[in-house]
Amino acid sequence: MPKAYWIARVDVHDPEIYKSYVETAKPAFARYNAKFLARGGKTEVLEGQARARNVIIEFASLQDAHDCYHSPE
Repeated sequence: MPKAYWIARVDVHDPEIYKSYVETAKPAFARYNAKFLARGGKTEVLEGQARARNVIIEFASLQDAHDCYHSPE
């Protein structure tokens, strides 16, 4: 079965609220064996509009990615 990925492009306006979101989401990421491939870091914009933070999360399947997104956690 092919893997699936979340690609999140976010602008963090309040670091404390973002930190709280990350902590709250941890159980769902653990439950669905999410693997963080990239979080933040330096980027170079070649086209389009940039965002402050880019995150790539790998899941074993599209179903796992979907279930994680819709999980009660």
